[in-house]
Amino acid sequence: MSLVTGGIADDGCLLITSYPSRAKVRNLRRTTTASVLVMGEEFNDAWVQVDGTVAVLDAPEGLEHFVEYFRCISGEHDDWAGYRQAMVDQGKSVIIITPTRWSPISSGGFPPELFED
Repeated sequence: MSLVTGGIADDGCLLITSYPSRAKVRNLRRTTTASVLVMGEEFNDAWVQVDGTVAVLDAPEGLEHFVEYFRCISGEHDDWAGYRQAMVDQGKSVIIITPTRWSPISSGGFPPELFED
């Protein structure tokens, strides 16, 4: 696994961006399945593993998925045409993971008594 930033689309799919030459993208094109560990906002927060099927789209084919990815993590952009062009110019890929199962939410991490005042 590698650390990534991702968003959850309106349809429940996970969206991640990368580059076609990265190992994760090459592997996902070959296997078409993925497991993702989704952590809470803090290091010791709850987490869940999500498994799913994968589609990888390259720009310009996946441009609307890039827009949805950006909206999930950052909100609205002040220049969508410029953003779309940047994805094409950078030769980006968008990874779309459709969840097929997930683990129970784990609160794991450090024992609570380590955080008592």
